[in-house]
Amino acid sequence: MDLYEYQAKDLFAKHGVPVGPGQRVAEDPDGVAAAAAEFGGRVVVKAQVKTGGRGRAGGVQLADDPAGARVAAEAILGLDIKGQVVRRVLVTPASDIAQEYYFSFLLDRANRTFLAMASAEGGMDIEQLAQERPDALARVPVDAITGVDLAKAKEILTAGRFPEAVIDEAAEVVVRLWEAFKAEDATLVEVNPLVRDPQDKIIALDGKVTLDDNASFRHPGHAALVDAAAEDPLEAAAKAKDLNYVKLDGQVGIIGNGAGLVMSTLDVVAYAGELRGGVRPANFLDIGGGASADGIVAAFHLLGSVHKPIVVRLDGNNAEEGRRILTSADLPGLVQVDTMDAAARVAVKFAAA
Repeated sequence: MDLYEYQAKDLFAKHGVPVGPGQRVAEDPDGVAAAAAEFGGRVVVKAQVKTGGRGRAGGVQLADDPAGARVAAEAILGLDIKGQVVRRVLVTPASDIAQEYYFSFLLDRANRTFLAMASAEGGMDIEQLAQERPDALARVPVDAITGVDLAKAKEILTAGRFPEAVIDEAAEVVVRLWEAFKAEDATLVEVNPLVRDPQDKIIALDGKVTLDDNASFRHPGHAALVDAAAEDPLEAAAKAKDLNYVKLDGQVGIIGNGAGLVMSTLDVVAYAGELRGGVRPANFLDIGGGASADGIVAAFHLLGSVHKPIVVRLDGNNAEEGRRILTSADLPGLVQVDTMDAAARVAVKFAAA
């Protein structure tokens, strides 16, 4: 589950990470103006969407007074940023910034460990920095057992070329970020920018957090962070039925039993689709390795009325018996195919027709 910026900063504050003098969330221009009046002075009005590129899209604006904050809110609310419509904004007092840095902890799935990334050049698109100047972004593995203490934090910051003058204080912030990452079962904790103010104080001026849904049983409080209004209805319905569903933007619906099998099927369908004008998977839907008949029925209920052909590829225990049952059922619109590659080609052909 991805958090909004204001939720991420609340979580940071819970673990002692300095996040600035205050924040208010508002859903209309009147609320934004009231928040600006409460803070006094210059404020920043920031779109709350779970994607990057807000600044370039006009989703982050400075305002000198409540009237200016109202104008900024009117411009930002309703804005479409990478397919996400802005329904609320964050209002914070403007900060004096002497220097911007980048820092994150994340789950490194490829190497089965955790990874810290740090750079003395924050505030910009980190993907762009990593591509154009990879030497400016330090990547330091973090052992899950030993974790991050002050010594490890200083090692990471030194690798990221942080100025010597701020390393001691920044290291304390990094340790607290690690505590937040670990305690909340996060897969990503990112601060961009992590800033130094004119008094050399280190502040998390922004925040991005992804929580591991698989650990939600340990964190009943995380349920309150779900934005039901912004959640995809199909994804919400699937979650209620203990199904793993992710909506994609393609044309071929995919149901499988086991996350690895579903991921492989997505890849095979995408590959086959390249030969037919870019046909792509429409979803990820894992009904689980031990799926029951009820689970399969629930998965199909997500689709509503099915008017397209259904391509079935069965393999594994009792696959032969399963194929016999499907053949004898003689269901209209159901096509059985022996291999995954062939099934993908047939499904793509139907989708492209």
